[in-house]
Amino acid sequence: MAFTGNYSCNTLRSGLINGSFNFSSNTFYLALYTNAATLDQTTTAYTTTGEASGGNYVAGGQVVTASVNTETTSSGSVTYINFSSPVWTGVITARGALIYKAGDNGAVCVLDFGSNKTSTTTFPVTMPANTSTSALIRLV
Repeated sequence: MAFTGNYSCNTLRSGLINGSFNFSSNTFYLALYTNAATLDQTTTAYTTTGEASGGNYVAGGQVVTASVNTETTSSGSVTYINFSSPVWTGVITARGALIYKAGDNGAVCVLDFGSNKTSTTTFPVTMPANTSTSALIRLV
């Protein structure tokens, strides 16, 4: 088990430099994982190893929509990226999640829920506020 925090993946950092990530036009997915998964900043792509199951969850996860914003203040500017919050129904247990890009399955970030989370009716993954100080990805 390698969930020890939230990570932006190395593939995201290199992809921002080489142009392989376009948050305005690429399709992104959020996949759920159990304690059996080994995910961290070195995760390069979506994998089925340790993926959650149950309820109406389907392998590969659910499409999440990226939102890109830039805020400029007197002290500088921040570009921030957030994603829509997916919801599944039924009994599902997950320890964390991976956001990845469709096509090459390039890993964007790993989310650690802190402990196993189990649903009996709905399993929501609620993203942080879409602001320059709270969004999931912030580039200062």
